[in-house]
Amino acid sequence: MSTHPMLAVLALVFNALVWGLSWWPLRQLDAAGLHPLWATAWVFTLATLVLLLISPSGWRSFRQHPQLWWLMAASGLTNVGFNWAVTTGDVMRVVLLFYLMPTWSLLLAWWLLKERPTQGALARLGLALLGVAWVLKTSDSPWPLPQDLPDMLALFAGFCFALTNIWLLRLQHTPESSRMMAMFGGGALMALACAVLATVAGVIPAVLAVPLEGLGVSTVAEAAATWAPYVVGLSAAFLLSNYTLQYGAALLSAHTTAMVMMSEVVFASVSSVALGTSALTWRVGLGGGMIVLAALLASQTHTSKDASP
Repeated sequence: MSTHPMLAVLALVFNALVWGLSWWPLRQLDAAGLHPLWATAWVFTLATLVLLLISPSGWRSFRQHPQLWWLMAASGLTNVGFNWAVTTGDVMRVVLLFYLMPTWSLLLAWWLLKERPTQGALARLGLALLGVAWVLKTSDSPWPLPQDLPDMLALFAGFCFALTNIWLLRLQHTPESSRMMAMFGGGALMALACAVLATVAGVIPAVLAVPLEGLGVSTVAEAAATWAPYVVGLSAAFLLSNYTLQYGAALLSAHTTAMVMMSEVVFASVSSVALGTSALTWRVGLGGGMIVLAALLASQTHTSKDASP
């Protein structure tokens, strides 16, 4: 393998590593009194400001390409759902349910892009759904249904991520800087909007609702100083991982990119089990294996264009 493909693979592995380990700093922020919705808003707002400094022209394409607003909404809601779920739920379970995304992609491509799935694609769909059923089924539940809010958020985030990929495909003719601005700006805008609405509705606490004495600090400034390293670190990591993703995906085939990106499941699962936040049961292992296998098979192109309107 030449240097460039190897660097491209390493770049994609780094991207998967960032997202596979992002649950840990998010949980540190949650333990320090910052809800994942507020944390997501802060992290992506900071990243968006950095992008504005680097490429201030990123917003200009929104007038010529108003569909970028849909990309912003889909990408933003992906981050809202995933970050909230991975912070408050079982990490391994959340990541596996999130990777039902190829199934959503198949259905959305059928609807939005008129790509008719083949028999093989439908077989992979059945395999993925069977895997999800194994993951969702517990001894306390007679049916394989989402058990709690993190389950539903993970499924929702996977759907939004599939929609994000559809919009990225439809907007591939737009400037790269505008797509990045839409994705990071969407993370900031959607997280802030959801955080405000959830706070007003009493679903989550306000940013400063946690008693300062319970955090071991005496002032708001001290609390913010505790949050700052994690917020800055996550913003920098997400920005760098986005650049490495674009670098790697530009040099490798879509099949190879998808294969390498599946390492996120490994990073998240191993780290969460090692740190005692997840338990690997036979049911989760079997169901997760089906989901991962379906996702790997779906990384290959098995659809044909439907000529009907």
